[in-house]
Amino acid sequence: MKSENKLWRMWKVLSLALSIVVRVYWYRLRGKSQWEKDKLWERIGKEFKETLFELNGVLIKVGQLLSIREDLLPKGFISQIQDLVDHVPPSPWKEIESVLEREWGSSISSKVQGIDHEAVASASIGEVYKATLLDGTQAAIKVQRPEIPSLVKTDFRTLSIIIWFARHFAPMPKGFIDFKMLYKELKLVIEQELDFSKEMNTAISFKQRFKEHSNVKIPSMYPELCTDKVLVMEWIDGVRLNDREAIGVYGLDGKKLAQDLFRLFLPQWLEPGIFHADPHAGNILLQPDGTFVLLDYGMIGEISKRDSTHFQHLLEGVLLKNFRKASEALAQLGFLLPDASPKTIEPVLKEFITLDMEQFKQMDLISVKKEINDMVKSLPVQVPTRFIFLGRSFATIEGLVHTLSPDEETLDVVKPAFLEWVKDSNTNKWDLLMKWVGAQPLFQTVQKVRQLLDIPEKALEQKDHHQQNEFHFKMYENQKKQAFILLLAGSFGGFAGLTMDMELFWQGSFGLAGFGFAAYWVIGSKQRRWLKKMKNGQLH
Repeated sequence: MKSENKLWRMWKVLSLALSIVVRVYWYRLRGKSQWEKDKLWERIGKEFKETLFELNGVLIKVGQLLSIREDLLPKGFISQIQDLVDHVPPSPWKEIESVLEREWGSSISSKVQGIDHEAVASASIGEVYKATLLDGTQAAIKVQRPEIPSLVKTDFRTLSIIIWFARHFAPMPKGFIDFKMLYKELKLVIEQELDFSKEMNTAISFKQRFKEHSNVKIPSMYPELCTDKVLVMEWIDGVRLNDREAIGVYGLDGKKLAQDLFRLFLPQWLEPGIFHADPHAGNILLQPDGTFVLLDYGMIGEISKRDSTHFQHLLEGVLLKNFRKASEALAQLGFLLPDASPKTIEPVLKEFITLDMEQFKQMDLISVKKEINDMVKSLPVQVPTRFIFLGRSFATIEGLVHTLSPDEETLDVVKPAFLEWVKDSNTNKWDLLMKWVGAQPLFQTVQKVRQLLDIPEKALEQKDHHQQNEFHFKMYENQKKQAFILLLAGSFGGFAGLTMDMELFWQGSFGLAGFGFAAYWVIGSKQRRWLKKMKNGQLH
């Protein structure tokens, strides 16, 4: 297959990345409106998705991970890749058979009584087959696609080149992004998902964690048959959690199901440990008696005890209006970019926390929200992937809660489960803090909390700093554009001179291109030093 040709894959991705950079710069040079730029990012997102579908493999997972980074990437781009689903045709059975025999070190018949040759599910990394073990037990066998191992190194090498290029040449959609951190997180998450033995251990851990929950089933694993490319687990029947017709036939109460589902995930989000990061309807099956079946542990997140402690410090800082403590807690949680100083975000935290809700009535809320959003984007903040996963997990379950109980307010459905968790928690500190929160007028309603987060008060001094920083950033960007034009013009002229055999012309043109490249590099270095000072608060 053409998509498995390594050089072709690398060229396909690199050429797309280069074309994106050139087009974005071209739009900036021509002074296109924001509406036109948004449309450009939508077209880029569509091309990106089509390219990923053409290449399949690990790159599909890269696209899915990028689709949840709304904090870093343009909205038009994100809107085109949010529905990126890896429906990939299954591999020929002979290839799957070879993988199983190689991983097991023996014939398939020596390990299982029988196996269906048609996949029941097929995705970019793995395919699932139904089988009967030697003792007659029904099992699901997840097999890594045969071509994946040979493509992983190529795809990661391609990504590393793109990340390097983006760090030095790409017009950043934010004031600054730690591309290196983004690449490391993408690589770590994908490598974990490629190692099926880690997924097996995670499933075993979840099964132990929920062994006392009568309404939850975690498939049993068969470690003696599992490898890093083959996962063998118990086969459990059930219907998708959003199958309302089946739920109606079962005679189950949607509201109770929604509350039980929320109870199942709440401890995962708020207590130290691992949590299911991809709980969509296909990964949570439902049985006739209301039992939930949790599947697919390839994508998980983890909240460590250290994270939990810093979360408490953050909450204390917010409640006690100790802005330094709150900003330091955010830094400890990994929200600040490397070398950034916590004091750079203290003014914004102060505006969030000291908000007077009544002042909203006297303000242009839309313009205020835009100003604050722009200000926040200029801060040295980049949300760690584990917290993106946490938010994604919460948002997915919130959507399923609404699907199960569409006629009820989501807050009314989940409130009893949340209060039960607070009451049963053994941490007195949490109980005390929750009482404190409940006593504050700003925290009495969810609506006010949402307003607190979305529409903060004008921060005149911070806005002034932001405008100054934005001016300097645009100044550097304009200088880089001019250097980039020299580079492009010189390169074009040089190749034209070579084609027409005009020695003096191509030498002069390539000299101009070299000057443009050097100027771009020098200006970029100055900009990076300036950004570093801004991260550390030295410019304030």
